[in-house]
Order: sequence, then C-alpha cells, then structure tokens
Amino acid sequence: MNKQELAQPELAEVHLDVADGADLSRSEVILKGALAAGAVYGAMSVAPFVSRALAMSETGDVGILNFALTLEYLESTFYEEAKRRAGASGELKSLIDLIGRDEDEHVGALTETIKKLGGKPVAEPKFDFPYKNTKEFLELARTFEDTGVSAYNGAAPQIKSKEVLGAAGSIVQVEARHAAAIRLQNKQEPSPDAFDPTLSKAQVLKAVEPFIA
Repeated sequence: MNKQELAQPELAEVHLDVADGADLSRSEVILKGALAAGAVYGAMSVAPFVSRALAMSETGDVGILNFALTLEYLESTFYEEAKRRAGASGELKSLIDLIGRDEDEHVGALTETIKKLGGKPVAEPKFDFPYKNTKEFLELARTFEDTGVSAYNGAAPQIKSKEVLGAAGSIVQVEARHAAAIRLQNKQEPSPDAFDPTLSKAQVLKAVEPFIA
C-alpha cells in the first residue's frame, strides 16, 4: 500500500448522527472508531481495535450482535442510498442491488436473533456518507466492506454460543465476498494477501481517537 492510498482525507470522516439528540451508544462509538481507522489506513484490518473495544461495550453475545447490527445498519443504508447517489450502471448497479439485499437480510436476521436471546436490538442511527461520485463511492464501499470483515473477525473469539458463532461465520463469509467484488470494481486484487493484514492496538487507537465522539 502506498502513501497515496493511506491518505484519503475526503473519506476519513464518517459521521454517525443519533436522532432526537440522544447520546451515542457504545456500539455506535465503537463502529465510528473502527470506520475511522479503516478510512485513515485505507481499510486495513481493524480486528485488534474491535476486540479491545468490544470488551468495553455491552457484555455477552447480545452486545456483540448489537455491534454487528449497527454495522449492518450502516451497510444497508449505504447501499440503499447508493441506488440514487452513486451514478452506477450495468454490472455495478446490479452489484449494488445484490449487496443491498444481502445487508437487509443480515439486519433482519441479527434483529430476530437478538430478540430470541432476550435482548433489545440497538436503534438504527442516522448516517452521513461523504462521497460525490462513483469513484468515491467505490472507495468508501471498499472501506466499509474490508472493515466489516475485520469487525466480525475481531468479535468472533468473544462469542460464547456455538449457534451464534455459526451464524456470524455465515455472515462474514458473505461480507468477504462483497469485499472481493467491490475490490474488483476498484480494479484491485480481490484477495491481495493470504491473511488479513493487521495493525497494532496502539496504531489503531492513535488513528481513531480524533474521530470518536
């Protein structure tokens, strides 16, 4: 990765606004930090940060699922807006429709699972996606997809229920396919490394602190 890829100031601010002046939930703050790290570092893996942050968030599988649900809310809204904003056509338009449907199903599945476990699904925040054209949309999509995969990877070791872990594993595989498809649209290698690259906790925390509300 070159310096130009690391420096993407127009993509480094991903805003999470909560309706009615409510405070950001812990899962929303975690998500904002993770996405900020992805933007600053060109969407490298943020699993170490996610693991640490989840330890400070809601406890148990319900807390982890609510974190995942917040991320799925973001992706679902992102692709729904992209149908109107991204200026996509042909193969990319079809891909946006496909990924959007997948993310909607992920939202539904996570919501129902949280309820079955006796938990309360986290409220959906409002999002602000800073892109102006198709190229910027694809760059931001890469950030979200790569970060999403890393988020599930970081959360998985803390899941207690085998059933929940299996469900999360089935989602992360689809998210990885999304990431590969978006990378191809960016004319990048779909799987550039045999293993996800990682950052140290210190590197990620230093990068995300300015972006955490």
